[in-house]
Amino acid sequence: MKPVRSLARAMLSGIFVVSGYRNFRSPDRLAVAAKPVTDKVAPMLQKAHPNFPTDTKTLIRLNAAVQVSAGLMLATGRFSRPAALVLAGTLVPVTIAGHPFWNNDDPVARNNNQVHALKNLGLFGGLLLAAADTGGKPGLRWRTGHRIGHSRRSMQRAVRTARREARIAVRSASTARRLPG
Repeated sequence: MKPVRSLARAMLSGIFVVSGYRNFRSPDRLAVAAKPVTDKVAPMLQKAHPNFPTDTKTLIRLNAAVQVSAGLMLATGRFSRPAALVLAGTLVPVTIAGHPFWNNDDPVARNNNQVHALKNLGLFGGLLLAAADTGGKPGLRWRTGHRIGHSRRSMQRAVRTARREARIAVRSASTARRLPG
């Protein structure tokens, strides 16, 4: 992996590891802001799996643990593409719960939340780029197309060779018929 990719992934993952660790240790400071979002998500989680926790603090801790583990995977380059997608997924509830600028009446608070929401949108874009990055190696689509093209060319060569050998065989047979004996 190139040093630029390694450095960029480590820099991109840093915010998730640090904030995830802080949020895991003290979910109380986020519980009030997250409560409206978790109340809306809780029925869907219960429907998906009845034993899934739905209380706000547990969901904050779960999101934080996912951010720390996926952030470390992204930073180390282990399963970095799926880790980037997971981190992008964790940004959605964080942004909706933590930076609802559309609900603020105070212009200063609205501006502050808007800046943080745009920052998260930028992180989301960076994570999408990290998820699409193949590390300089050809992607599956290219490799498949390349293999198909290679197979097609091999078949065309084999057909040309078979036709050439058939023509030679026909000439040899006609020559053999003309010879006495």
